[in-house]
Amino acid sequence: MTVLLDGASLTIDDVVRVSRQHEPVALREEARRQVAKCREVLEELAGSQVIYGVNTGFGALSNITISSSDLEDLQLNLIRSHAAGVGSPLGTDVTRAIMLLRANTLAKGMSGVRVRTLETLVKMINGRVHPIIPEKGSVGASGDLAPLAHLALVMIGEGSAEHGGRTMNGSEALKAASIEPVRLAAKEGLALINGTQMMTAVGALMIHDAKRLVDYAERSGAMTLEVLEGLAEAFDERLHQARPHQGQIRSASRMSRLLRGSKLASSGEERIHRGLYRQDPYSLRCIPQVMGAARDAIEYASRVIEVELNSANDNPLVFTEDEAILSGGNFHGQPIAIVLDLLAIALATVGNLSERRITRLLDPKLSSGLPAFLVPSSERAGLSSGLMPSQYSAAALASENKILAHPASVDSVPTSADFEDFVSMGPAAALKLMRIADNLRFILAIEFLCAAEAAEARGVENLGHASNEAYELVRKLVPRLHEDREISTDIVSLASVLREDALPEVR
Repeated sequence: MTVLLDGASLTIDDVVRVSRQHEPVALREEARRQVAKCREVLEELAGSQVIYGVNTGFGALSNITISSSDLEDLQLNLIRSHAAGVGSPLGTDVTRAIMLLRANTLAKGMSGVRVRTLETLVKMINGRVHPIIPEKGSVGASGDLAPLAHLALVMIGEGSAEHGGRTMNGSEALKAASIEPVRLAAKEGLALINGTQMMTAVGALMIHDAKRLVDYAERSGAMTLEVLEGLAEAFDERLHQARPHQGQIRSASRMSRLLRGSKLASSGEERIHRGLYRQDPYSLRCIPQVMGAARDAIEYASRVIEVELNSANDNPLVFTEDEAILSGGNFHGQPIAIVLDLLAIALATVGNLSERRITRLLDPKLSSGLPAFLVPSSERAGLSSGLMPSQYSAAALASENKILAHPASVDSVPTSADFEDFVSMGPAAALKLMRIADNLRFILAIEFLCAAEAAEARGVENLGHASNEAYELVRKLVPRLHEDREISTDIVSLASVLREDALPEVR
């Protein structure tokens, strides 16, 4: 289904569909008309006024007026000079999301580009011409200048791009897709690179992924609770209505559904009757409180990101109703940087909790009678290490996530001769958030691996329906542990599944 752009209605789901499922994109007619009208107003006002970025230099050089004969060169030089990114290329999904977000912002009709320039970007998305965008080089102040400059380079037939599975120069990629390169007019270079699209693109994709990861973390937590014979009463609705954080209530309700039908998770009354009453450790008992906090953080971040998806975040902006051009700071990435850091903290916390449960599954002093390190048979204890080393990996990943969760948004290194004297560091927040999400997938994969092995000892037939589904998913990819083997491939196989919606939602 085609995603229609109007600068006002793009959603996170739209971003995922275009960036990862290659849904086509088109401009709404009203957006096309507004973009054309905006360009007319800009050209009219530029004939009689000095306008930042149209007939002046940029940043600390904005006090220099540029002659009309040099306006096209001004925009061309801006793109070339700001393509200063370094490091590995961004993934194709992130690149496509950046392209989509920039097209949607231009479609608001406040940036002053020509319709054909915007159409070129739309054609590149649909033609799968993907600029090679280095991941580092933006401080998120005047927007993501370097990443967007690398995108714009391909639009003018320069730079590098991927098309049809091959990397080539921008001119070749456009030609292969039957797209004409753009010759930039006044203001267009600035309109293409002023904005928060790199950090916002990552934010949109990570929100989608974060929701899925929290879902999986609750599933792995429920499965672990079962095989550790934990208490189900910690998820009683009455407890959570007494402290009515919405994420906590939702998580507790989901945990109750995940445990439905379990013969292993007991109630407090059952334990008292058996003379075994004890409270569960926090890594089991407090799953709704921790997962709920993560859910609430994701919900807040979603609201901020969806506002930014449909915002005019370049400078200056053209207001066609008043025929006015105003300069401001909508390109500044601070709102995005803060929520990216919040997501990083939330996902790192989810991983910390999972690692604690992994430890309980493997430590015979904590696992309620499970074999030490889940070694397949007591005769092999000592000879075999079982899943002992998997916790080393989980600990390393959780520790790395704690380091990465330090907020980038509290940092600032002034740029442009102290003219841009406070920057957001949103792109750094975006890059480390992606690493945290990848690390969390591996941690959850390890928990599923250990919980499935523990289920063999407890009796798979005693699992609830939802945990049985999770067990079957694990066993499709990873055979039961009969003797020591390389478990890295097992972890990687399971982690790859956690990128998808591999399990049906519990009702």
